[in-house]
Amino acid sequence: MDRLKGKRALITGGTTGIGIEVARQFVAEGARVAITGKNPETLASALSALGGEALGFQSDAADVAAQKVLAGQIGESFGTLDILVVNAGIVEMRPLGQWDEAAFDRSFGINLKGPFFLIQELLPYFGKTASIVLMASVNAHIGMPNTSVYGATKAALASLARTLSGELVSRGIRVNAISPGPIATPLYGKLGLPEAEMKSVAASIESQVPQKRFGEPIEVAKAVVFLASDEAPFTMGSELLMDGGLSL
Repeated sequence: MDRLKGKRALITGGTTGIGIEVARQFVAEGARVAITGKNPETLASALSALGGEALGFQSDAADVAAQKVLAGQIGESFGTLDILVVNAGIVEMRPLGQWDEAAFDRSFGINLKGPFFLIQELLPYFGKTASIVLMASVNAHIGMPNTSVYGATKAALASLARTLSGELVSRGIRVNAISPGPIATPLYGKLGLPEAEMKSVAASIESQVPQKRFGEPIEVAKAVVFLASDEAPFTMGSELLMDGGLSL
């Protein structure tokens, strides 16, 4: 239970779902943890659930200027950073004809633009060896209707795992991506669908997964621990699909 002992970690979008489970596992493995969230009430609730074992920073994942502020706060709190988990994200599903520029920019801002500039701003603070884990998605690999923009943002993150690995290896920074399939998190409840329709969508998705179930956040969190730990020093530029076979 000490695989991350003494390491300092930042988890964006660490207040619910996969993010807070990653934070729990990191704390259990001995890491000093900081999480971010946009909603102050949700952030406070997450910090309470973590038992006072984490720092919390209110931050907008899409705001480029906010990434500089966040990086400075991490520098002040930790000095150096050993692990970054880019988990903050948004899922917005629309048919092609219903997308507008504002919605397009919102998805790319939260899922790609903000994370890109956060990594840039954190460069002075990463330790001599560090691990970055990017949360991509199976939607980068399958042609699911109505997910054109979401899938594109996550495909870009998976690409960053490879390109930034090549660029940052001389700094001792490893970059990897995890691409979950459908995971039982509050994320699906944020799609704005009526409850009956949401249940229908969930049942439809579940029926397409060979394992006939949604994944659990802890399953993804344990994979993040592995990639972030010293057990994976030779793993870089990889993308781990965790989708119950959906992309087969």
